[in-house]
Amino acid sequence: MGRLDGKVILVSGGARGMGATHVRRFVAEGASVVLTDILEAEGNALAAELGKSAAFMKAGVNVSADWERVVAATEKKFGPITSLVNNAGIVLRGTIESFSEADYRNVIDVNQVSVFLGMKYALPSLKRAGSGSIVNISSITGLVGRRETVAYTASKFAIRGMTKVAATEFGEFNIRVNSVHPGAVLTPMFSDMEQRVKDSLTADLAIKRLADPGEVTNLVLFLLSDESAYCTGSEFVIDGGLTAR
Repeated sequence: MGRLDGKVILVSGGARGMGATHVRRFVAEGASVVLTDILEAEGNALAAELGKSAAFMKAGVNVSADWERVVAATEKKFGPITSLVNNAGIVLRGTIESFSEADYRNVIDVNQVSVFLGMKYALPSLKRAGSGSIVNISSITGLVGRRETVAYTASKFAIRGMTKVAATEFGEFNIRVNSVHPGAVLTPMFSDMEQRVKDSLTADLAIKRLADPGEVTNLVLFLLSDESAYCTGSEFVIDGGLTAR
């Protein structure tokens, strides 16, 4: 038996990187998974690789109509949603002085508004399931500030707060909501960063290596499983000790 047997999980930003690692593990643990992304070729390829327990749907996470469509299609294919992982996100770097308003609003839209929309539109389906778990992927920058990440940090702090509000509102429906706060993880997002940024992220780690995406997946898996039945409204940090200093 898998740890997620019988669960129907919706994962945003699931076509590559950490999202794809989540999707593969969830299917391996017995879940039916719908992954969304704007990366159509990669999303379709992953769903085809995983077989009948996975489906890809192209969707913009900041578009209400896309969320409505995806939730309805997920229910039609697999039944009511039991779990939601708000994983999609982008990072754009720059000082407050240099950062454009357009870039700021874009990051907030993709990282923060998407989480609101995901929870809002998935909630009726989760209610129909009778219980569930939502995991919102934040960051260590949802706990501490870092230079040149004003929009990213704002969005990740917001996810932390929104998670707590949702936990208090959804608890009566037996739906749990938690946030996960990774540090530096070996994903395409990290690989695309300038070397000076990579060095700054790894310099103060207590565990002297970057996280493998699968290690973050292990934590998300725990929060989606029935093993975490009394966990809600909390932030779970997985950062190699970076914020311990």
